[in-house]
Amino acid sequence: MSTYTIGEVAQRSGFSASALRFYEDIGLVAPATRTDAGYRIYDEHTLARLGFIARAKQLGCSLDEITDLVEIWDGQRCGPVQQRFHRLVTDKIADTYRQIDELTALTAQLQDAAAQLAEPAVDGPCGPGCACLSAAPLEPVRIELRPKSIDPPIACTLDSGAIPDRLADWRAVLDHATSRTTTADGGMRIELDGDLDIAELTGLVAAEQHCCAFYTFAIIISATGVALEVRAPDAAADLVDRLTGPATPR
Repeated sequence: MSTYTIGEVAQRSGFSASALRFYEDIGLVAPATRTDAGYRIYDEHTLARLGFIARAKQLGCSLDEITDLVEIWDGQRCGPVQQRFHRLVTDKIADTYRQIDELTALTAQLQDAAAQLAEPAVDGPCGPGCACLSAAPLEPVRIELRPKSIDPPIACTLDSGAIPDRLADWRAVLDHATSRTTTADGGMRIELDGDLDIAELTGLVAAEQHCCAFYTFAIIISATGVALEVRAPDAAADLVDRLTGPATPR
């Protein structure tokens, strides 16, 4: 059977060496053996296992879900794996449709507001008769992304090479922050200005929750504007400040 170094496995599997070490730390993937010098050596079984993990990640499975699937996959019987995989995917379809419904409702409200705001402006300053103030108020919409398990690991699976770009994306979004306040449950609520691209925010939040499953994000869209709430388990509370910045001094 062919064997591979960690660099060769990284090249063949698409996972970075740091991701492979992380997966080893949490028991998801282990080298077949080590050299006398301590270097990891992998085999074809590892590559097949990583291919399965990559497929599960592609379909949005969390680390806990992937761990569960891999344990079944190790049984060398496709049937139970496929059945479990099918249940996970159908659950994600239902969750996706829920998010689509929320975004569809928001889109309809925005379209109504845009149609009213496209009407000729009143002569003079904004007042009760202008579309800026008299348009139908938006019903609050809350889009929440929660951890897929009760106790997800406090770890990030983002490849190290992608971290600078991710941090830059967060800086671009948080440049729109007008205030940061601590919530009653110890999270952070960030009020954002009207220039923020909501699609950019939702995409970033979904990407961050995928690689850092311990976070809970909620995007609140209402007549007063857009806010982002971020929460984490007590053991990772300091990571919220590192991600979003500290609360605004009163």
